Amino acid sequence: MPSNHEDEQARDIALRVFAVVSTRWGLRVLEEVQSGHRRFRELHRAIEGISHKMLTQTLRALETHGLIARYDHRTANPRVDYWLTAAGTQLLATIYGLCEWSKAHLDGLLDAPAHRAQ
Repeated sequence: MPSNHEDEQARDIALRVFAVVSTRWGLRVLEEVQSGHRRFRELHRAIEGISHKMLTQTLRALETHGLIARYDHRTANPRVDYWLTAAGTQLLATIYGLCEWSKAHLDGLLDAPAHRAQ
C-alpha cells in the first residue's frame, strides 16, 4: 500500500505534468510526437502557428517532465529526434479517456451553465 508521502508526491507530479500539458501547445506537441520519431522541423511544419522558440520551450518542458524523449545525433547538420516515453503514451491514452467520458455525458454537460450556447 502506498504511503501518504508517495500519494503526495504522485499528486504533486500529476499537477505539474497537467500544468505543462494544458498549455496552449503542450497537448498539440504531444499528439504530433505520438506518430513516432519526429524531427524538430517536422514538428514545426505540422503545428500551425507555433514559433520556433515556443516549440523549443514546449519540447524542453515535456522532456523535463518525462513525457517525451530526445536523441541528438550529434552530426554536422543538426539532427534531433523526439518520441513519446511510456509515460507520455499512457498520459495521452488517459486524456483520450477523458474525451470518451465527456462524449458519454455530453447531453448533461451541455446543459451545464458553463457549456450552454450563448
